[in-house]
Amino acid sequence: MWYRQTLVLKARPRGFHLVTDDIAGQLTPLAEITTGLLHLLLQHTSASLTLNENCDPSVRADMETHFLRHVPEEAPYEHDYEGLDDMPAHIKSSLLGASLLIPVGRGKLLLGTWQGIWLGEHRNRGGERHIIATLQGE
Repeated sequence: MWYRQTLVLKARPRGFHLVTDDIAGQLTPLAEITTGLLHLLLQHTSASLTLNENCDPSVRADMETHFLRHVPEEAPYEHDYEGLDDMPAHIKSSLLGASLLIPVGRGKLLLGTWQGIWLGEHRNRGGERHIIATLQGE
């Protein structure tokens, strides 16, 4: 079986957000898959998807602090006509990536005990985010 769907994530403030349940909750065919793969492609160049800590929210706060320090808004970027947060958002998106491939088994995402899917929102006002989810399996 192959299934494709566009998932919509509500607008969130800048930072890292645990979105595992948001994604799995929108994929109703997930329950039908005994063995398969889920590919997620975030259709934006100023946000990212990554797997990381799903329990302690301080990890997400520390990650945001790290990126604010190492990819500052006040650097002399040439690309700046969309705002000071735009070019740093592109850099963060490239560093973290915009896609994930996750195994599926018995209707569930086969993530590690402490793993969750994070949306990295790198703009101050990024808006809704769209993800193309492609599910394959049997």
